[in-house]
Amino acid sequence: MNINFRHLRALHAVAAQGSFSAAAETLGVVPSALSELVRQLEADIGAPLFDRRTRPPSITPLGQDFLDDTAPLIAGMERAVDRLRARAGLESGTLHLGASPSAISELLAPLLSDFLAGRAGIRCMLHDDIAERLAIMVAEGRLDIAIAGRAQRSPDLRQRAILRDQVGLACPSDHAFAGRDSVALDEMDADSLIGLDAQTGTQQLLTDSPAIPRDFLSPRLTAHSTIAQLCLVRAGLGVALLPRNAVLLFRDPDIRFVPIEGLDLWRSLYLLEPARRPLTEAARAFVEVLEAAVPTLTTP
Repeated sequence: MNINFRHLRALHAVAAQGSFSAAAETLGVVPSALSELVRQLEADIGAPLFDRRTRPPSITPLGQDFLDDTAPLIAGMERAVDRLRARAGLESGTLHLGASPSAISELLAPLLSDFLAGRAGIRCMLHDDIAERLAIMVAEGRLDIAIAGRAQRSPDLRQRAILRDQVGLACPSDHAFAGRDSVALDEMDADSLIGLDAQTGTQQLLTDSPAIPRDFLSPRLTAHSTIAQLCLVRAGLGVALLPRNAVLLFRDPDIRFVPIEGLDLWRSLYLLEPARRPLTEAARAFVEVLEAAVPTLTTP
C-alpha cells in the first residue's frame, strides 16, 4: 500500500474541519488536490472513507475506525516534527563543551555569554580537563567539541588551531621577579619551581623544549592541574612556567606573568571536533560563533 503522512493528514483534516474546502484552507492546498489525496487513500484501502451522497461528505464507520487507529500516529509525528524544528532552530538542546581551564576565562566565557544570551532554550554543560582526556570524550561522543592543547592524532578527531600564547613565569606579586620586564632562565632556582602532572599539555610542551633545563622538569612540588598550581603560586610556595593565558586565568592581582628572556616557546589551543559524526545543531552554531570571533581558526 502506498499510504504516507500526507494522506493521513488529509483524512484527519477533512474529518476535523467538516468539509473538503475548509480542510484544504487549513492545510494550505487547493480543494481538488485534497480530494485527490483522499481518493488515493480510498483506492489503496479498497473502500470509501467518506459518504459523498451527503453534503458535506460524512465520514463512514470504516473511515472513523481508521481515524481512531491513526490518531496516535498523527499526534506522535507532529510532536516529533515540532521537536525537530525546535532543535534545528536552536530553541532547545544541550551543548556539551570541553575546555582546558586556561581557555575558559579569556576565550570561552565571553563567547558563551553571547551565544546563550539569544538562545534561552539552549543549555550548556562545560567540562574542564586536560587535552588528552577531553579528546577521548569528543571522540567517544561524550562531548560535542572541546578547546584545549593539541592531543594525540586520532582518525576519530579533527583538530584546528585557534590561538597561541607565550610561555613565561608565574610568580606571586611580592616576588623579586614580579616587577621585572623579563627574567632569564639561569636566574631561576629549580627548587623554587612548581611543576605540573606529566600528562598535561603544558608539562609535555616544557619537556619537549630543548631550551628548558632538565632539572626544571622534576621539581619537588607538583600539581595535578593548572588551577592547583596557581593556588600554590599565590600562596607563595614557588613559581611556575606557564602560558600567559593560564597565568591570567582568574585575573588575580596577587599573581604576575613575567616574560622569559630568549625563550621562544608557545602553547597553542585547538578546537577538537569529531571526525566521524556530524555536530549537533547547538555545537555547529557555537563553532560558527567561534569562527567569527577567531578569524585565524585554521586546519593544521
